[in-house]
Amino acid sequence: MELKVNQDNCLGCGVCVVACPVNVSISPEVAGGHGSKTEEVIMMVENGVIKLFSEEKCTKCGTCQLFCPTDAIWLE
Repeated sequence: MELKVNQDNCLGCGVCVVACPVNVSISPEVAGGHGSKTEEVIMMVENGVIKLFSEEKCTKCGTCQLFCPTDAIWLE
């Protein structure tokens, strides 16, 4: 399984970034709705859409998919 993003559906809301437990453990400021200070996170909002950075750190928990309002991110 791998993480997929449909940029056309992405609103850039960042809910997946905040919901992701791995992101929060790597960059705790994300939990407060702030931008990550490191590209070590799995994904972050860049130029208004989600961009994947350290995809290999994904534990395939599906939390991002669960919280995405537009089904723009999913595991396949």
